[in-house]
Amino acid sequence: MTGFSGPLPPPRFNMAAYAIGRAARDVPDKVALIVIDDVESEKAAETWTYRDLDRAVLGIAKRLQSMGFERGDRLLIRLENTSAYALVFFGAIAAGMVPIPASSQMTDAEAAFVMDNSGARGMAVSDHHTAAATGLTLRAAEIADVIAGPCDGAAVYVETAADDPAYMIYTSGTTSEPKGVLHAHRAAWGRRPMYRDWYDLTAADRMLHAGAFNWTYTLGVGLTDPWANGATTIVFTGDKTPAVWPRLIASQGATLFAAVPGVYRQILKHAAPERSTFETLRHGLIAGEAPPATLFDAWFDATGTQLYEAFGMSEMSTYISASPASPRRPGFIGRAQSGRSVAILPIEGGTTPLPAGVEGLIAVHRSDPGLMLGYWQRPAENAEVIRGDWFVGGDLGVMDADGHIAHRGRSNDIMKALGYRVEPGVE
Repeated sequence: MTGFSGPLPPPRFNMAAYAIGRAARDVPDKVALIVIDDVESEKAAETWTYRDLDRAVLGIAKRLQSMGFERGDRLLIRLENTSAYALVFFGAIAAGMVPIPASSQMTDAEAAFVMDNSGARGMAVSDHHTAAATGLTLRAAEIADVIAGPCDGAAVYVETAADDPAYMIYTSGTTSEPKGVLHAHRAAWGRRPMYRDWYDLTAADRMLHAGAFNWTYTLGVGLTDPWANGATTIVFTGDKTPAVWPRLIASQGATLFAAVPGVYRQILKHAAPERSTFETLRHGLIAGEAPPATLFDAWFDATGTQLYEAFGMSEMSTYISASPASPRRPGFIGRAQSGRSVAILPIEGGTTPLPAGVEGLIAVHRSDPGLMLGYWQRPAENAEVIRGDWFVGGDLGVMDADGHIAHRGRSNDIMKALGYRVEPGVE
């Protein structure tokens, strides 16, 4: 099998310029972001055009530079779920830095571990964090001042290479302590196969995402991809009850809704959705956990819209999905997105893809621009997940003759007892 066959990113590529700068140049007055904090209010808490985003992101970049942050420095983000979170994330990337998105609720001990492990130069923190902040500190009040301040025409997106580090995610992985997953600027370009083969995304869409800003699912699906396509994204920062989402879809005219399967289940169970509420919604998007098989039909019966599942991981984001152009096949998570090279490899080792119908490890070709640069300072684990030209993340699957892939759990849930394979929960 060959490697990634889609268009590759240009050698000089900045993720923030790609996601925000282009639209700010082409459609500066278009609404890019709507923030709702009260579902009862007729007025949005915040409305941002692409020009607004561009000015604020570059303003944050310049403030970080003036504080002494330099290109390549890591910045831990511990902000509340407000637009400031997204602006700092993209502002750091615009400056050539490496933001580390985290929850404002992380403990001081957790923050200290990430700071030490990543070698972060400082933090962006909410104002209530006092003793916890170490290194250079950008506080929420300062961010608000930058956002409200005048536009500085001297601020620019730093010229970075596609392979330069852009952001890092800490995940528990298979070990007891968190590990950093380092992504390059090209990761944003690597998301392009999702546009058609999961979202069916266009500039006319209005994307509502149920997640918080500190979650990379929200930063990617909810912000990066809609903005890279000149679409509008809607984020709710209030109390997330099941009944909120149908109301927001209707009041904001959302055309796409993204959430984990559990959110859809809660809506069906507690919100009594009616089809008239979903007239603008083209379809829903699910990822992050395995959905129950009954969810798809139950959602369609209640709302008249389809759900499209995507499968991915922190190291790659999504790379297998269903879409309007390639509808779901029961029992399967979808097909490899256009341009991606995905195979099923033998569990016990080897680089020769298995034939259709044989269970093995799901692997993606290392040439894919969406693949991580590697685990931060973990050479042994980096070596473990590479087999020749393939990245093997530890998920089991089966591919049929038409390329549809069924997920069969994690390989680390399998052990051998007296020579027999044993899978927990399987009878």
